[in-house]
Amino acid sequence: VVRRRLLQRYEHQPFISCLAGFYSCRWKRYQRERTEPGKCCCSMRECMFFPLLVAAFCFSLVFLYTWGEGKNDYNGFDWYNYGNLGFWFLWSLVILIVAAVLFAYISLLLVLAMCLLAEGQQLYLHWSHKIGTFLVLAFSISSLFALSILWRDHRKTVRLSFQVTAPYLHIGAIAIMVLLAWPVALHAIRADKKVTQVIIVGPYLAILLFLFLIPLGMYSPCIREMGTLGPKPALIGHRGAPMLAPENTEMSFLKTIEHGGDGLETDVAISYDGVPFLMHDDTLRRTTNIQEVYPNDTGKAASFFSWDALQKLNAGTWFLKNKPFVGMGSLSKADQNQAMNQSIYTLSSFLRLADSHNKLVIFDLYRPPEKHPYRNLWVRKILDVILKESKIKRHLVLWLHNGVRSFVQSVAPGFQHTMGRKAPIEDLLKHNIVKLNLVYTDMSSEDIR
Repeated sequence: VVRRRLLQRYEHQPFISCLAGFYSCRWKRYQRERTEPGKCCCSMRECMFFPLLVAAFCFSLVFLYTWGEGKNDYNGFDWYNYGNLGFWFLWSLVILIVAAVLFAYISLLLVLAMCLLAEGQQLYLHWSHKIGTFLVLAFSISSLFALSILWRDHRKTVRLSFQVTAPYLHIGAIAIMVLLAWPVALHAIRADKKVTQVIIVGPYLAILLFLFLIPLGMYSPCIREMGTLGPKPALIGHRGAPMLAPENTEMSFLKTIEHGGDGLETDVAISYDGVPFLMHDDTLRRTTNIQEVYPNDTGKAASFFSWDALQKLNAGTWFLKNKPFVGMGSLSKADQNQAMNQSIYTLSSFLRLADSHNKLVIFDLYRPPEKHPYRNLWVRKILDVILKESKIKRHLVLWLHNGVRSFVQSVAPGFQHTMGRKAPIEDLLKHNIVKLNLVYTDMSSEDIR
């Protein structure tokens, strides 16, 4: 019997050696110490550092969740960096990968610590892991602080996400508490003082009770009685389908139509010789090959190019090269070839395409810069294209621009006038507003109903 016990103990040592080796870099058996009954599981210094390890785990988890749930706004974040740095890069994906790696690292350290405690081993975190813990803690806290300052709307997104993820987070938290039950009970039994036992068991039971009571406060607006759900909202392709095709190109709008979109959204600028065309940026650097065709004019405003010059640019190769969205799927060979042959699209062609498929259109209008020949005639030029060239059915046009709304209502009745901000019902009725175009974070559950 004694021999069998010694053999079992000997066979168990490699497991403990791995735990202590990865956690403490103490691979030798003589370097480790067991926790005697009634004694603390680690030195005073380690006891003071362990809460920092737990805090690093919590903050890294919060940041990873916060950033992971912000995927709808990744493009906005990358666009913000593009405006400041001058070149396009998927910084959002880099931050997501870094956050995931740091969280996995801290989680591993915490799991190793729990396993060592369950085996009755004293904790001693190696100095390199302590530096790593401080770095993770500092990165997570500073990142959360930066998000709260620079991206305040993101908090609304996180709160909305709990309506979907709360049940899964709750089940995960209970699973973690179940796994911690054995180490907590073991150390409570080993404690030789009642006060120590209360200090160990008390917080554990308090957290467990809190988790069991959480479902009483859960609410989801998605759970509704039959017949109380409002109409399905219209699905409008923002610059077309920019995850499937180059934005603001014919291919992008065709992809939106192919996937059943109710409408198309775009951005309208005017060339130097008066041709309204589709372009979101002030310059042509991001979405064309201007660097190859006009290398000396990369910083020139898009509106200062003639239409003949714009037609020489390719508006699709950048999409295959840069892959502007996180999570983009790979394109088929046919789609790749189609994307490579996209050019800058005119407003007239865009409207004809929408009219032929009976799709709503909405667009942001960009007034030409100073010294542009159409700076004071831009609205008339755009209305001429809508009413005379394309002859799109007027009820398909959602007019968003607010500066000349009265003039547009007088010369082009029949448009569905749309506002991009909240306003009292009286003001909406006064200006004949029939639709609102709002950022989803600006709408409460009551607004959506």
